[in-house]
Amino acid sequence: MPIPFIMPKMDMDQESVTITEWLKQEGELITKGEPVIVVETDKLTSEIEAPATGTLASILYHEHEEAPVTQVVAYILAEGETIADLPAPEKPEEVEAKAAETPAQQASAPVQLQVSPIAQKLAADLKVDLNQLGITDRKITRADIEAFAAAAKEKPPRPSATPAARFTARENKLDLSGISGSGPGGRVQLADVKAAQAAATSQPAVDLKPAAVLPAVKPGEIKPFTGTRKRIAERLTQSYQDVPHIYLTVHVDMSALSALRQRANADKTRDSVSMTAFLVKLLALTLARHPYLNATLSERGVELLGEYNIGVATALEEGLIVPVIHHADQLPIRTINAQLRELSAKARNGSLVRQEVDGGTFTISNLGMLGISEFTAIINPPQSAILAVGAIERRVVAAADDEIEIKPMMSITLGCDHRVVDGAVAAAFLRDLKTVLEEPSLALL
Repeated sequence: MPIPFIMPKMDMDQESVTITEWLKQEGELITKGEPVIVVETDKLTSEIEAPATGTLASILYHEHEEAPVTQVVAYILAEGETIADLPAPEKPEEVEAKAAETPAQQASAPVQLQVSPIAQKLAADLKVDLNQLGITDRKITRADIEAFAAAAKEKPPRPSATPAARFTARENKLDLSGISGSGPGGRVQLADVKAAQAAATSQPAVDLKPAAVLPAVKPGEIKPFTGTRKRIAERLTQSYQDVPHIYLTVHVDMSALSALRQRANADKTRDSVSMTAFLVKLLALTLARHPYLNATLSERGVELLGEYNIGVATALEEGLIVPVIHHADQLPIRTINAQLRELSAKARNGSLVRQEVDGGTFTISNLGMLGISEFTAIINPPQSAILAVGAIERRVVAAADDEIEIKPMMSITLGCDHRVVDGAVAAAFLRDLKTVLEEPSLALL
């Protein structure tokens, strides 16, 4: 009997995914383990593989629709099976629509297909989905099958490509069929798309149509509140409603750390180390002395986490994503810096995998590069704290001898879950973090 294609559940609290793209269409042969669906969940793009080999049939959820997890989204027909062998699954909205139909409308519902025995066998041999022929007013004949199969052969095959390559190609309006793939079996990789994009932009524009210069959005346009944007809103709303936030702010003298970074970057043969890399390392070392800031609240109680995995909020056009530096307390700063570069690039081209965003125990949100002096951030559940980092600015400050000095200063604001972290505990952590940022060598003591 037909095998149900069930949408897998990738997170414990996940209820649905957004189908970005079907890589195969109804009537096409699919092989077990072959990527068939591209879905978007928690700002990640993932490929869903075929659970069995056969002919794809009866797609229930289409591109840009939300599909519930653990539910059937299509069926796979074995050799000799046809659309008539399928059960009759219905979406909830279809059930409601059918209930609202008039008797006349119900009478006009599709009837079961009539197929000659020869056509039935030929369709099975050629892997033709009879439902795609669109013939309901007469018996389907052998000639109908042969004509459909001949037309299908003329249709160019769908190019094989990674999700990141498809995403980048769509964003830059590139035709994947015209790009040579360097991956296994000629699969188009992200690097292939970028190379094609560079080649295209190096050529002079020809025959520019007026439609090509229209803005991406128009005044008064309503953008669908779905997918990534919707999930971000749901998570942040739940966090802000369910978690009692408290905020504490300190101002840090960044003279010593700025000088250390300058010395580290004196060697021009190596990649420049970002200030964020220093912050991640020093934060992880400080968290080891303040376990309640590296914790989560569950039904079992307050769980003090044994790993120090620092998430770094990264802005994308469709929202935020938080790649994670795992075991940041154990990594050299240059390794952290290299990982930050790689994760940031992956976040922007849509090629992050789940392991690179899972397992965070504390989050940094840095808007300093945008010129923001000071702000508060919403805790990233199920974590118990988040650090909002402002810009390093030259400010007038009073020195110990009451002399006026100009120093590079940075404001940091700690947001905590007050159910887990008391005000005094948060203050002690922030004081400790300020101390090691102002004198980095103390982090080693």
